[in-house]
Amino acid sequence: MRGPVIALATLGIASGIALMAPAAQAQEINLPPAGAPPPEEPPPGWSFTASGYWNMPRQAQSYLSAIVIAEHDKLHLEGRVNYEAMHSQSAFVGWSFSGGEKIAYKVTPILGFVAGSIHGVIPGLEASVSAYKFDYYIEAEYLTGSITQTPSYLYAWSELGYRPVDWLRFGFVAQRTRIYGGDREFQRGGLLQLTYKKATVGCYWFNPGSSEQVVITTLTLAF
Repeated sequence: MRGPVIALATLGIASGIALMAPAAQAQEINLPPAGAPPPEEPPPGWSFTASGYWNMPRQAQSYLSAIVIAEHDKLHLEGRVNYEAMHSQSAFVGWSFSGGEKIAYKVTPILGFVAGSIHGVIPGLEASVSAYKFDYYIEAEYLTGSITQTPSYLYAWSELGYRPVDWLRFGFVAQRTRIYGGDREFQRGGLLQLTYKKATVGCYWFNPGSSEQVVITTLTLAF
């Protein structure tokens, strides 16, 4: 009896090895060769943001300003309306540098020009840094105005924000501008933003309670 039993056992083992061999070969075929480079990531596409600002200065008429931004990898393109001055249009081109993980940063030098009610070349800088739930953003530009129209001046906007949850951001805002007229070039106040998917609504309140207070409501769409 031992002879048939040993023969059957040998036949079973051989059959199992024969069945396992194709599967092992298939697994080996699916594995990438040793030392092969990782698969290439698809090239970055374009991203766009469009923002509208409804400006409500207490001592002047309300008006709408807008900013449109297009980015492709490091290339930064930007257009503005009623931003540096009323009835003005400006355009910029820039190049972005970014990095970091726990402390992430992005710096974009820009160069542009403004036409319409004022004329001039505008070098500038947009920069942001974020860590944990805090972030800081600053935008500064130097308007090289003409002698007969607008004297040169430095414009700046900065935000210090805290985001306890993804959809809520609040903090402080400050700006230096001449667009509203009056004697107060440097203004400060608070900000509040709510985000749902790709839309963000916000409110900025400069100089609260003063005769020169300014309230700005915003809507930003990212796509």
